[in-house]
Amino acid sequence: MKFTIYILAILLILSACGSESGSDRLSEHEHYHESGAAEATLPENIKPYQFSDGVTILGAIKPEEEKTEAKPATAPPKGMVLVPGGYTQIGSAEGLAQEQPVFWVEVKPFFMDEHPVTVGAFRQFVTATGYKTEAEKFGNAGMIDESTDKQWILKEGANWRYPQGPDFPPASDNHPVTQVSWNDAQAYCKWAKKRLPTEFEWEHAARNARNDRTIYPWGNDIDKAGAYNANIWQGKFPEHNYVTDGYKFTSPVGKFGKTPLGLTDMSGNVWEWCDNWKQEYRDVLTQTKMDVNEKAERAQRGGSFLCEPGWCHGYRVSGRSSSTPETSLMHVGFRCVKDV
Repeated sequence: MKFTIYILAILLILSACGSESGSDRLSEHEHYHESGAAEATLPENIKPYQFSDGVTILGAIKPEEEKTEAKPATAPPKGMVLVPGGYTQIGSAEGLAQEQPVFWVEVKPFFMDEHPVTVGAFRQFVTATGYKTEAEKFGNAGMIDESTDKQWILKEGANWRYPQGPDFPPASDNHPVTQVSWNDAQAYCKWAKKRLPTEFEWEHAARNARNDRTIYPWGNDIDKAGAYNANIWQGKFPEHNYVTDGYKFTSPVGKFGKTPLGLTDMSGNVWEWCDNWKQEYRDVLTQTKMDVNEKAERAQRGGSFLCEPGWCHGYRVSGRSSSTPETSLMHVGFRCVKDV
């Protein structure tokens, strides 16, 4: 049954044709065209509620006073960054319909991995536990490039060690691990005594824990004097990539610098799994119960090396994506967080 669901999920990916919502899309990956949407209005009479242990949904009303959080008594664990608590306005009035309506959340402080989990770190996990990823169990995973006629396929033998398949070079230890499902990411986080962030914690961190309203965590420009600030697609997807940033696929973590908060790879390189199911924001605000079935998808944030604005501008701070929990793709990874 699980294998059937996995094949169904990939078939949905392969048949995607630009729909912005619904299960006939590429799980929001690289197959939706970016277009502005009329600003959505917030539902009336939104009541604040606890979305998760670390996030409270507040609704339309901006908090009157900023909180001043005391710094934790302990320093961040090695390789992690403190994300101070505070208020953040989620979404973008200029973004896609799935990024609206904008609303306020209160986020508790937490520690976040400085960069996505690397191939080397994931290798340590596998060596210590003998864990086998879902792509390894299924025997294949999703990939796309010139060798696939620029179409998504289930590539035999593709997995975290060989994201594009065994006929391509193996993944480098200092690159983000990919071809890992949400379930795989959860297993790693549990082993590391951490967890996945909710997408609202992720956006709070991407907005530097101070509600920055820039397009990207560092500002509004993707490049400066021809030097790119992120690993993305340069050209027209999927026709041609000029690889101006120097990387056709993933890049070493941290290659494009840090955000003001001290995080890397928050835009581009790989999409990152988040803990929560992906819902329309209106449903989140009204606490509409989600029908969790085989088509339900987990949220992802950050964009990837396959994103370009004419097709997928997902590497914006407010950009969103999703896939079913057992899906593994060559441009999706994750990072962990830890409660303070």
